[in-house]
Formats: sequence, structure tokens, C-alpha cells
Amino acid sequence: MTAVILVADGARPDTLAGAMDAGHLPTLAAMRDAGSATAVTSVFPSVTGPAYVPFLMGIHPGAAGVPGIRWWDRAGTHAYAHGNARSYVGFEALRQDDDLTREHKTLFELAERPLAAMTPIGRGLGPRARIGAELTMAPRLAWTHFRGDVSAWLRLERTLADRFIARVAAEEPDLAFFAHPCVDKFSHQLGHEAPAVLEALRVVDETAARLRDDAARRGRRLDLIVVSDHGHSPVSEHDELVDAVRELGHGVLAHPWTFAGGTDVAVMVGGNAMAHLYVDLDDRRRRWWPRLAARWEPLAEAMLARASVELLLLPHGPHACEVRSGARGSAMLSRDARGLLHYHPGSGDPLGLAAALGASGALEGFTDRDAYDATRETDHPDSLVQVLALAGSARAGDLIVSAAPGWDLRERWEPIPHVSTHGSLRREHMLVPLLTSFTPAENPRTTADVFRLSRSRSA
Repeated sequence: MTAVILVADGARPDTLAGAMDAGHLPTLAAMRDAGSATAVTSVFPSVTGPAYVPFLMGIHPGAAGVPGIRWWDRAGTHAYAHGNARSYVGFEALRQDDDLTREHKTLFELAERPLAAMTPIGRGLGPRARIGAELTMAPRLAWTHFRGDVSAWLRLERTLADRFIARVAAEEPDLAFFAHPCVDKFSHQLGHEAPAVLEALRVVDETAARLRDDAARRGRRLDLIVVSDHGHSPVSEHDELVDAVRELGHGVLAHPWTFAGGTDVAVMVGGNAMAHLYVDLDDRRRRWWPRLAARWEPLAEAMLARASVELLLLPHGPHACEVRSGARGSAMLSRDARGLLHYHPGSGDPLGLAAALGASGALEGFTDRDAYDATRETDHPDSLVQVLALAGSARAGDLIVSAAPGWDLRERWEPIPHVSTHGSLRREHMLVPLLTSFTPAENPRTTADVFRLSRSRSA
């Protein structure tokens, strides 16, 4: 038996459902009818790479040691091409494996015969089991990426899908994983409703159809899971956050120039609707906001005053975080020794949880499941769990920014001009579709359920 995970990178639940309802994706529609279809929550940051961690490890990317697609390594654990800075984009994409925690195994390490293509996480895959990672493919991938040629990406995706399908048929792996990147790439360039996005979704449908039909001809059992890592939303305004910090008089490091500019602040934008800001770069210790506030409170206030910033997270410790909103005030979020969550509005309710607060004006002693239910229909679904999971990470920023609707935080150096963005804590980015060709024993709620579902089907 083979469990297959197909990632329609960047697909929104409504975009996928609309295409299925219109008859454009017959195989995925048949999966929905015979198995299950739901919208689940991804993770913050809702960015390709880190958002694959729940699929492949069953944990939050902060706990896995990869808090963003770009981040700053305070401890100087590894020095790559960008020094202490990380950017899992382009030639450094495969570095993510080296930064992952060893305390948790990947699906590839747990499988007996894994096979994968186009995955940003590949620990546990032998060289031959990682299709497309050959040295001969590197120049083609790099040339396609840095030219911003999305049509060439789609041709490359089809080529690799052909190889993947043939290898699944010939080798019968117990776990097979294929990430389709072009839904995301076309969405960035043209918007999530563009006809080209539908064409990219058809490639996902074709891959599923060919895998299913081939297994049926051979009398083999094949279980399919189709999921996305993040959503998308239109962006009309770009705020170069690095310029904003530099204009405050700080020496700044940011991609792609991470060796010069100063040692005050590192601005690490991803998605591009979120950013980690690291301060006092010469200090290799992880310090928390109460100790940083004396010098850096003006930076926090300046960030929150920008129209591009909706939420500002200020980590107070591994299990506590201050959440600020320019429009909704501030609150403290914490997790106690029993693992229960507490949300105490201070000057306001930045996460917009008024409907769940009740007479006490606070959330007290919530389990993660209760917190999910309380936030699921808000503008920031699963926000209580996601904020603490990221803010408490040893590698997260000292200030963490989630962008306002219609904005992103980086424009220069992007090979594809963005008209759509992702990465933030907002529901347009956090809600993703999940289809299965079988009926799960329990309804999935988050993308971490993909890990558990695949383990149960490939065991």
C-alpha cells in the first residue's frame, strides 16, 4: 500500500472548491465525494518551507527550529552563504534539513521506502529517492527561479510529475510526496483567481488521476491526501520594512545583503506578509521583551504605527507573549505549567476574540482544542496556539510582525512582482484545503493531521 501526499502549494479552500464544483478538477472532486474534504488551519508563519513542517514532522515549525523562510541565527550554529542569516529560497533551499531538530523524525525517516519530489524538507530521503535534487537539475531550477519564469516552472513541474508517477508505479513506495509549486507562483504573479492558477490546479488533478488509475490497473491500494500549506490574498501596497527600520537610524541587515549595514537589527521578511526582527545582533543570547523594551520600545511603537502592520508580537518568554494591534490595543497570552492557555486583554483585544471572552473579559484555562474552537471563525484562526508556538521558539525574532490586509513587507529582489501575498496570521493565509481519498477516523483540524493520517495509512 502507498500513501501519497500531494501539496497544491498556495491553494485556497474557496479557489479549489470552486474549481471542483465547476467540473474543472474531476479527480479531486471524486476524492471529495468518496472520502473527505475540509478546510484546516496551517501555521504561522504561513510560508512555504516552514509550513511543510506539520505535514512532514507533525509539529510547529518553531519547535522544529525553522521559524521562518528567512530568519537570523543568533547562536551562530551554522554559517551558510548568508552568514548567520537564513533564506530557504533559491540555492539555500536545501539547507532547511540541517536546521531541523533531531528530536523529531520526518515522515521520510519513518517510512521504509519513501519517495519525494519538489519538497523543501527531505531529511530521510536517499539521493535517488529525492527526484529533482540531482546536480544536473540545479542549474535549470536556479535559472527558472531567478528569471521569474512561471510558465517554465509549470513545464518543469509536469516533467518532474511524469518521473514521480513512473517511479511510484515501478517501486511501490510506502510513502510518496510531491509538491506542486505553481499554484503559489501564479497566485503571486497574477492573483489566486487567475486562469493560470486553474491550469496549475489541473496539473495537480492530472497527477492524482494518473496515480489513481495506475494503481487500479495494477490492483494496488493507494491512499491520496491533497493539501495546501497556505492561502493567498490580494496585495496592493508594498512596504519595504527594511527601509522603515533603517530610517529610524538603526544599522540593518536584510536579504540579500546580510554582511554589511550594521549590527542593530536584522529584518527577515517571508511570504511576504510577516517578518522577524532581531535586535542587538552582537548578543548571541535569546533575550525576552521585558529586558529589551528599555532600548527597543520606540522600534515597537514605530512598527505598530505603520499602516502595513496589523499585529506585533513581543515574546516575553518561552510561554508568554504580548500581542499588540494599532487598532485593537494589547493583550497578554500565556501557557501555564499544566499546558493551558490564558488570554488577558490589557488595553484592548488585538486578536478580536470578543465573542469568546464572556463575562470575565478573558480566556482562562483553555486547552489547545478549546482555543482552536474559540478562534476558528475569527480573522486569526488558531491564533492562541500559533502565536505562542512561534514566539516561544528559541530562533524566533525579538519582534514579530503580521501584515495588514492589502499589504506585504518586501518588494525589491523578488523575481516575480507580487499582486498576491501570504505569510500572516490572517484567515485568508491560515485556512487551507485538505482532501482525502478515504474517510478519516476523526475530522482533520490542522495541517499537522496530515502527518498523522499518512502514518496511519502507510503503517
